[in-house]
Amino acid sequence: MKKITLKDIAKHFNVSISTVSKALNNSPEISKTTSEDIKAYAKEKNYTPNFNALSLKNQSTKTIGIIIPNMLNYYFAQVLKGIEKTATQKGYKIITCISNNSLQKEIETIEMLSTGVVDGFILSVAEETETKKDYSHFTSCIEKEIPLVMFDRVVEAIDCDKVITNDFMASVNAVNYLKNKGCKKIAFVAANMDLSVGKLRYEGYLAGLKNNNLELDDSIIITTHDMYYKHHEAIVKPLFNQKFDAIIASNESVAIAAMKVAQDKGIQIPKDLSVLAFSNGILARHSNPRLTTISQHGEIIGEKAVTLLINKLENKITSTTSETVETDIVLRDSSK
Repeated sequence: MKKITLKDIAKHFNVSISTVSKALNNSPEISKTTSEDIKAYAKEKNYTPNFNALSLKNQSTKTIGIIIPNMLNYYFAQVLKGIEKTATQKGYKIITCISNNSLQKEIETIEMLSTGVVDGFILSVAEETETKKDYSHFTSCIEKEIPLVMFDRVVEAIDCDKVITNDFMASVNAVNYLKNKGCKKIAFVAANMDLSVGKLRYEGYLAGLKNNNLELDDSIIITTHDMYYKHHEAIVKPLFNQKFDAIIASNESVAIAAMKVAQDKGIQIPKDLSVLAFSNGILARHSNPRLTTISQHGEIIGEKAVTLLINKLENKITSTTSETVETDIVLRDSSK
């Protein structure tokens, strides 16, 4: 069966191709009734846009490529929700790809979508990309004038728009909070030290100790590069050979593993031990006890990232900007 084109739809309604295109892209220039009739007909006839033709004609596909490191992470799901909601409101579509923290997959995705499929990219850098420090695919995008917005895991050396969480201050605030609740020995566990966010959280923890005149004790600090959740219990176990009354964890999985080990040893939470973790996800709400967390406001980050990109595309902005989203502590049952 012959694929229906914009020209065919225009002929059916006896209007111009431009009118059909505007109606399909929610242009306010077209009346609501006409727009709905054209969309309904296009849907009935299974019309799909020819991305390459659109790109050649308009130099725009009204489509954005999203690349996230993994799909199972609640934080990334929240960012995606914010991106999708705002993109739809502004008349853009999204194509979402998962890098699985692989440099090669990230390179292949950018190469595939850069051929007139998308107008720009929003991405959080893969773990392997950060480890190997290979950023040539990002540089290539910028040379081709394909705009990038990085969020959460960003590369300082790449001159592009960025939306970040203030991970450093989040850890400082976590130490301040625990100290104010009477905690004197605060442990720290990070299982993401290959990532810029892991390093910033650790540096914030050290600064928080210093600000509060708390002793730095290396025996209650664990920094690893192992993000696999099944290993987290084994990672935190050695901590419990020491005495401490609070723990800050780089993610919920590490925090829940620590709570399990503590409970097995008869340590009561939060009476004997306060536990606080990064990322306010689903696990935190359903753990026992429910976990006090640092909320990174993923949905807001998604909204800001897509707004930056669309502003750049539509207003031909050449300068770059960096926006910081502050965190909050969400109090639940695992802390005093």
